Order: sequence, then C-alpha cells, then structure tokens
Amino acid sequence: MKNITAKEAQTFINNGEVVVVDVRTPEEFAEGHIAGAKNIDIQGEKFEEKIKKLDPNATYLVNCKLGGRSSRAVAHMNEIGFKDVTNLEGGITAWKDAGLSTEKK
Repeated sequence: MKNITAKEAQTFINNGEVVVVDVRTPEEFAEGHIAGAKNIDIQGEKFEEKIKKLDPNATYLVNCKLGGRSSRAVAHMNEIGFKDVTNLEGGITAWKDAGLSTEKK
C-alpha cells in the first residue's frame, strides 16, 4: 500500500489529476474536508456500490480521520482492481496539523 504525508499529498493534488476520496461519515465530512473531495462513507451500506462506480484507472488519494479506515478502503480498492490508490497517512488530522486548509459543506 502506498502512503504519503499531508505535505506530499498537497503536492500530489496540486500537480494533477487525482481524485480525493474521503471515507469518513457525512457528518465528519461536513466538519471539514480537502477541497474537491468525494465523500464515500466506508461504513455506509452503499460503500461497495459507490466505489465500483469509480474509474479503476484513475488516480486516487484516500483519507479518513486518522488513517485506519482509509487504509482499509485502499486495500479493498486494490483488491477489486484499482490501479493507482494512495493513502493519506494520518488522515485529515495530519492534513490539518500540517496547516493545510479544509472546506466545509
């Protein structure tokens, strides 16, 4: 599994075509998330269905609060054939701790 730090993730996002997938609950997501992130709750009943609708050939950065749920999501995505999936080490907590901005919806 590929893991990157928050600062590396910011560079990754700024450099190109990456889809950010936030696997926290909608409530957590609403409290603050990386700009442009898609919210697909790993604990939601439609997680599998929503993940399978994504392009398996796109590049993804997956995050949660601390890195546990996103690690599981990345492993699952790799198992079902996604080609380029990276985990944000330390999750949105590390992102905020690095002084990076979030947006609320």
